[in-house]
Amino acid sequence: MLVEQLSPEHLLLTNSFTGLKKDIDSISKEYDQVIMFGVDKTLTSRVRIEKYAAKEGIKCASKLDLGKIAESINAAGIQAVISERPTTYLCNEAYWHALNKFSRRAVFMHIPTIKHMDKHLTEAIKLAFGEKLYI
Repeated sequence: MLVEQLSPEHLLLTNSFTGLKKDIDSISKEYDQVIMFGVDKTLTSRVRIEKYAAKEGIKCASKLDLGKIAESINAAGIQAVISERPTTYLCNEAYWHALNKFSRRAVFMHIPTIKHMDKHLTEAIKLAFGEKLYI
């Protein structure tokens, strides 16, 4: 629901390692930035912005201004934190592929489950990224 409200240009990734790589490979490289979301059931009223993805002991960081993104979300009344610890499963894998394909012009945010999602969070994310979104 969040991605549909944020941008008409969006892709829901296949929930498998092979499928998500194929999905990411199918996205055009023309986008200035790619924003990715994953659900974290431990989050209730904040978002977590992932700084890194890691694979085989190698960390890859977004070159987007994550501090500015967090500030914009915080200014809209939603707590945003930047995580220094890569996740370890599908979200990390998707982020790894996107960072590499889009020359590190991607960001991955973990958001609350639908139970804790509201319109205010969607608006805060829109403000943080502006109008040009590919999700």
